[in-house]
Amino acid sequence: MNQVANNYDIAIIGGGLAGLATAIEQTSLGRKVILFEKKQYPFHKVCGEYISNEAWNYLEYLGLALKDWDLPQITQLKVSSAQGNELNQPLKKGGFGISRYFLDHQLFQLAQKKGVEVHENTEITELEFENDQHILKFDEKIVCAKLVVGSFGKRSKLDRQLDRNHMQITQARNYIGVKYHIKAALPANLIGLHLFKNGYCGISKVEGTNNYCLCYLTLASELKNCNNSIEELENKVLSKNKYLKEYLSYERIYEAPEVIAQLNFKPKRSIEKHVFMLGDAAGLITPLCGNGMSMALCAAHGFSQLSENYFSNKINRSQLEKQYQEWWKGQFGFRLKAGRLLQHLFYQPALLNPALRLLSRAKGLSNFLIALTHGKDILK
Repeated sequence: MNQVANNYDIAIIGGGLAGLATAIEQTSLGRKVILFEKKQYPFHKVCGEYISNEAWNYLEYLGLALKDWDLPQITQLKVSSAQGNELNQPLKKGGFGISRYFLDHQLFQLAQKKGVEVHENTEITELEFENDQHILKFDEKIVCAKLVVGSFGKRSKLDRQLDRNHMQITQARNYIGVKYHIKAALPANLIGLHLFKNGYCGISKVEGTNNYCLCYLTLASELKNCNNSIEELENKVLSKNKYLKEYLSYERIYEAPEVIAQLNFKPKRSIEKHVFMLGDAAGLITPLCGNGMSMALCAAHGFSQLSENYFSNKINRSQLEKQYQEWWKGQFGFRLKAGRLLQHLFYQPALLNPALRLLSRAKGLSNFLIALTHGKDILK
């Protein structure tokens, strides 16, 4: 193998929101950054495409011209069950809609403009740590980096190499996610969360005329019960909810959906063998937690700020790792637990409908639960 002549301050594995935001911010802070993405931009991801307003100023700080894109401002929430119970609630913090296809590509172009060395269509085949530095192998080449960030999403080959605990999946906790972009004429300020047997589906507007993201999560066993047919699953299970029956009949911008399987929401560690984990790599966020995109961006900024003391030789690696672990737990630990608890509730039909009736009357309680899914502004 050939070793690349220049070493790097930071190597980033995975070019989603957390990886790209980290690359841009670190480069702006004077670091030499290399980023690896296994796909080629632009590409789609299974993701509910709603971002809390907590991330707006941070994205502008990175250099995105959000105000020029006429993005839908989302201020209302509707929750429905297949039995007809509903909750309608204003979103105090609110957010905006934007597709991952568009946002990630904009960040990718900005990263290149800032001077990040981006390798598309590239997977890290081996990752080692020795002599206080990381050694990364790819495409018959080797690079070295002082710090490595893992932002490779929900599941990766590197998870197995790092022997991460969440890779052991039980059938009962195995989920699938499916996403469409559809054409609809719905209120642009509304995000819907529509429930069905063993699952739920979110729908919200993104950029473009009448463009909406429709993304759902369900147990893999439900798909198996429908002969592993997504069409049959949607016709027999999702369509029991009157809203989903309507939405699934709308024109699809891309006929084939994006699908991801073998998902689980077991806790993960924020550092694995000296690799700093960000976004879904650090903890898969239940859609009921909301704002996985905002949380990924928040982690990018938090890591970037903490690592400044490391690069200025004020703290060593072990101190940085301890600080990041404590920061990550304080920032997201409760939020993730709350999401897992809410998810358990949504899989208990005997509890779900009474809960929706209660929340529709107890606005203070519903406001509190919604607040759990929204954090403070990333740039305070």
